[in-house]
Amino acid sequence: MAAKGLAPLPRPAEVVAVLYQLAVTDPPLAAAAIATATGLPEGIAKGALGDPTLDPRVIDWLALVAKAADRPALFDAIALGQGAADDTIAAMASRGDARQVDLIAGNEARLLRHPAIIAAMYQNPHARMSTVDRVVELAVRNQIRVPGLACWDEVARAIGTGSAPSAADDAMFAQAATSLAQLDDTALTTGDAEAAPVLEGEGPAPAATAIDEKDVPISKMTVSSKIRLATLGNAFARAVLIRDPLKMVAVAAIKSPGVTEIEAARYATNSALSDDVIRYIASRREWTKLYGVKMALVANPKTPIPEAIRMMPFLREKDLANIARSKGVSSAIVAQARKLISQRKGGGAKG
Repeated sequence: MAAKGLAPLPRPAEVVAVLYQLAVTDPPLAAAAIATATGLPEGIAKGALGDPTLDPRVIDWLALVAKAADRPALFDAIALGQGAADDTIAAMASRGDARQVDLIAGNEARLLRHPAIIAAMYQNPHARMSTVDRVVELAVRNQIRVPGLACWDEVARAIGTGSAPSAADDAMFAQAATSLAQLDDTALTTGDAEAAPVLEGEGPAPAATAIDEKDVPISKMTVSSKIRLATLGNAFARAVLIRDPLKMVAVAAIKSPGVTEIEAARYATNSALSDDVIRYIASRREWTKLYGVKMALVANPKTPIPEAIRMMPFLREKDLANIARSKGVSSAIVAQARKLISQRKGGGAKG
């Protein structure tokens, strides 16, 4: 009877708790209990989810089997209630639509207690830019560092650099994110990062001709919107924003989790990029282990000399010879290249 939801229990929370217990501890009745929970009338499910006495594990389970993410009344009951685990709310914040994220953002005490919820909102492309800015400002004001965002320093510094995003900025960010998602960025993200690169020089962004400013109005965005687009956007967004005059925007682009090895190799060739971008590439061991990245960094005058010298012993003789003849690198790099060539030919002391 309990597995079928027919037991005479007084409160919705007790009905759901019993179904949970049967589902996880009684294999013969588990299927019936799950089926009952899945088909619970909305009033009962909502009443249980909003009950502060219900164990967070049960809320988590019911949210999953009843597909609360797709049922506004159930989603709202979880978001507005106090019983759900903070990790559950973070998971909801990562998948919810703009209205649902706004609802979660209203509980500031929970955000400060569990800042991973803020990170989940930030990385949810459906969240309004104005909402994201508000919760980031809340964290900064309370001196809380949000985990899970490689560009948190840049995100935090952007607060106060201009007016807060408005409804128009929300629409602009959504428009840019949608338009960019429709572009195939394969040509910018694939290639052979082990090969010696063709030096890019200081030319325009390779994405410039692929992006129409009318459809993707990046230049009109607020600083915080640019940083978020650099973090969440595709390679086209990164290729434009990594060249932004503001260093914090450019650094956010290179810190994006979406950056591929081939992108890093191409960016490493560009001496027009910010010093901070080149230094960041040089600091990433998973990138500098690739030959193309090493070669590009050694040839880039903005690479810190100690980092460039550390990579030079791994270069091929032909590439060292090109470095030794280059007028675009420092005299220290040229001298080191000549020294290494001499050592390999047996004409100099080893050390």
